[in-house]
Amino acid sequence: MINRKKGIALVITGALFWGIGGTVSKKLFQLGIDVDWLVTTRLLIAGLLLLTLQSFGKERSQILEVWKTRTIAIQLIVFGLLGMLAVQYTYMASIKHGNAAVATLLQYLAPVMIIVYLLLRRQTVLTRRDMLTVALALIGCFLLLTNGSFSQLSVPTLAIVWGVLSGLSLAFYTLYAIPLLKQFDSLVIVGWAMVIGGLTLSFIHPVWQIDVNSLTLETSMYLIFVIIFGTMIAFWFYIKSLESLPPNESSLLGSIEPLAAVLTTVFWLKDPFGMFQWVGTACIIGLIVLMAWSKKPASKETKISTEEEPVKIS
Repeated sequence: MINRKKGIALVITGALFWGIGGTVSKKLFQLGIDVDWLVTTRLLIAGLLLLTLQSFGKERSQILEVWKTRTIAIQLIVFGLLGMLAVQYTYMASIKHGNAAVATLLQYLAPVMIIVYLLLRRQTVLTRRDMLTVALALIGCFLLLTNGSFSQLSVPTLAIVWGVLSGLSLAFYTLYAIPLLKQFDSLVIVGWAMVIGGLTLSFIHPVWQIDVNSLTLETSMYLIFVIIFGTMIAFWFYIKSLESLPPNESSLLGSIEPLAAVLTTVFWLKDPFGMFQWVGTACIIGLIVLMAWSKKPASKETKISTEEEPVKIS
């Protein structure tokens, strides 16, 4: 069991790596790296590294056990394709056509999409907190995408489309993962999902098909950061922090991710960000904090253990 201070340090470090990793991915696109190749490489290597981590733990047998039941194996494949691959590709495509700040903030609209879905399915009732959440999301999105102008967008249309699709994919990813995470360790599920997504995308853009001239020392260093720090270590630290922190507190501290993405996008890549876009950013970060801070513990019948509940994907 790690102590509380170390848990806080781990989740903050993981969130920072996630946010910065998105901005570094944008830098890779600017240097000529193809989005298909980056997603394929990132998923395959990070997935294999997570499974390797699991092989050193007490539950190493789960790595193969997950494939022994036909129903679970099919669920895992669906999760890998329509969850993991969809989230990763749409998120990276949004970064490519826009920037990491907008892509990350649009992806964080997933909780609002989940609320709407559960309301339509009549699995929840509309509360004041839900109404405030939706209001913050709508106001934040409007200001972020238009910078307060009713006549034009401040963000490329393709970046918005891919960003919204990323939010929808994350909503599906979050809801669909629950039954799998009740039975298996999150490192196993996420690790295999990444490998499945990476192998599938390999048929479109194999890892070995890349212009060697584009792999300079600079791009190689950025690539290592995105795969090792921005994906594998970020996820590992987040999961590790749950040994001493409750899920809602980890989620609250995880809201540093979009802030890191915004700050690095503006101050490192020098992307323009208007005053109203900063206000929109504050609204969406406020939404994330509200969702995490006011989260109520689940009932005994529906509660997911802290080792299984969070599944981070950025």
